[in-house]
Amino acid sequence: MRRTAALVTAGALVLLGGCDDGDDAAPAAAPSSVPSAPAQVQLTPADGSVDVAPATPVEVSVTDGELADVTVVDGAGAEVPGEVADGDDEDTDVWTPEAPLAYGTTYTLTATAEGAAAPVEATSTFTTATPETLTTPSIGPLDGTTVGVGMPIRVWFDEPVADRATAESHLLVTSSTPTDGVWSWFSDTEVHFRPSEYWPADTEVTLEADLEGVALGDGVFGEKDRTVSFSVGDRHVSIADAATHTLEVHDGDRLVRTFPMSAGSPDTPSYNGPHVVTEMNAERVMDSSTYGVPVDSPDGYRTPVDWAVRLSDSGEFVHAAPWSVAQQGRENVSHGCINLSTENARWFFDFSQPGDVVEIRNSDAGTLTSDISDWTIPWDEWQAGSALR
Repeated sequence: MRRTAALVTAGALVLLGGCDDGDDAAPAAAPSSVPSAPAQVQLTPADGSVDVAPATPVEVSVTDGELADVTVVDGAGAEVPGEVADGDDEDTDVWTPEAPLAYGTTYTLTATAEGAAAPVEATSTFTTATPETLTTPSIGPLDGTTVGVGMPIRVWFDEPVADRATAESHLLVTSSTPTDGVWSWFSDTEVHFRPSEYWPADTEVTLEADLEGVALGDGVFGEKDRTVSFSVGDRHVSIADAATHTLEVHDGDRLVRTFPMSAGSPDTPSYNGPHVVTEMNAERVMDSSTYGVPVDSPDGYRTPVDWAVRLSDSGEFVHAAPWSVAQQGRENVSHGCINLSTENARWFFDFSQPGDVVEIRNSDAGTLTSDISDWTIPWDEWQAGSALR
């Protein structure tokens, strides 16, 4: 048994010694004869593209490699400053110019990609569109203003917008208190933004209308970008009840005043629904012709009043009406306005701000139709007015 063990041990040593012998090592693997695939580069806009909207993303997609360099030059050969950033696709990068590309101009995009093989270069020459019409929207509220919780964002275009979805996608709203706000189109020149409920009080809101170079359809292009920032102030939502003849004024969650009032008479009832304050005049002449009733007609009038807070473009105000104090709190006798005593109207005027809400209830008229009747529209119907839903 000892002899057998010794032989086994000796054999093992011989085998180990054979493994360490460099002369008997296995030959190295032969290099692969399969060539490395070159990088693949795809450019957008494609070579030869014309009528390209200047705001169209300039994209470079690379497979089997990595993007090494991007340059864009104009027709004169001058390089256009810009930056490259990651796109939505992991293989795609987006080149963004420092200033928007010009209309009616030819550009050449050159991209270089590096892969396992030699670098690959791709070029695309494209020409931007020449617009038939340029449009710059008007926006409310104005930049730097403070408004009440009922003021929607309103955007008016001076040319019809055929491609509403594209226009809407370039209207970005951000707020310090997030909301579920949605755009809703009233016509092909007007679109509004509001949340499902009134704005949260003490909120900072910014609208970035990034429309420069954007094709809006039918030859209309955005002329320039606009940014508007405004503040939403205190929550003022008052209830004007035509049945109880009272105006309840709320400051936040607190009921701060209850005023006797007179709403529209049975012949000229006030409209129901949330009204948004849009204008305030310490002195104003109430003129029936402004809403279609001639001054010299039997129902016409032209009456100076004090402390007028406009609620709609249908001629409805909260204002002082000393001639109807005896009816205030008892009877509706106005032409559609909310009549208060001079003292109470002055207090309400000082309390109010554009964008505050007065909800008129229990009147004999129908629902409000006005330039701002946004809050009378049910939320599902409002959302249906978006071009992106």
